[in-house]
Amino acid sequence: MIPVRCFTCGKVISNCWEEYKSRVAEGEDSALVLDDLGVTRYCCRRMILSHVTLVDTLAPYQ
Repeated sequence: MIPVRCFTCGKVISNCWEEYKSRVAEGEDSALVLDDLGVTRYCCRRMILSHVTLVDTLAPYQ
């Protein structure tokens, strides 16, 4: 699960995650998608680009 807000600046970024993920899967450039979604700060970009979904990986170990 992606954090709701950027850890550094506090901007809400979770609303961009699904659209970002689907557009990048279709083959669009990550930088252009982030620009289009309004994610311009490097701290917010870091939050989205470095996110790894571990829910499905860790769920069997509960």
